[in-house]
Amino acid sequence: EDRKILINKRRMFFSSQLKINNGELMDPIKRIRNHFKESIETKLHSLEKIDESVASAAEIMGNAIFNGGKILSCGNGGSAADAQHFSSELLNRFEMERSGLPALTLTADSSTVTSIANDYGYEKVFSNQIYALANKQDILLSISTSGNSENVIRAIKAAHDCNMRVIMLTGKNGGQMAKLANRNDVEIRVKSERTARIQEVHIVVIHCLCDLIDLKLSQSLNKK
Repeated sequence: EDRKILINKRRMFFSSQLKINNGELMDPIKRIRNHFKESIETKLHSLEKIDESVASAAEIMGNAIFNGGKILSCGNGGSAADAQHFSSELLNRFEMERSGLPALTLTADSSTVTSIANDYGYEKVFSNQIYALANKQDILLSISTSGNSENVIRAIKAAHDCNMRVIMLTGKNGGQMAKLANRNDVEIRVKSERTARIQEVHIVVIHCLCDLIDLKLSQSLNKK
């Protein structure tokens, strides 16, 4: 019975949305093309704004790994997936054949995340892990499209308490995260109001970071 009620509510919702959007880009091919065009435009616009910040972030991360540090990463939802994506590229490999690099995603251990959330609140799921696991030579990669995720904000504060440097992937106006950045941190901000577009640029940035970290470590090893 409850399932039938839920299905009917969904049908009513989608019916109302169709009436609202009638004639407003309802052609699926047109919508697909608009998604692609907007994504390309956002990437091109971001390129001129964040290229130096991405290069600086990669330099910091590469130096940290070369000197015995690791990269901790965190985010929520799609940003959690991006954090895990980044760690997997380091732990396994990106495009260059090499041994694994030290990286840890604070979102991946469901038992740890849910126990902290249950006992202390969801806002502490990342910060508590940082206090337990981090060293000052480590780097935090914090990801939030709004810049206002409370648990990510607390993670940044915990990283600063541990004398860590922080790389921030943000969007829109940078939110509260941007206000926490100190002179040792790097904020990479995608100036878009649309979450999907911000996330699409974030994944390109992550791939750039992985590529440049590999390049940095390769150059450092060749100098020895």
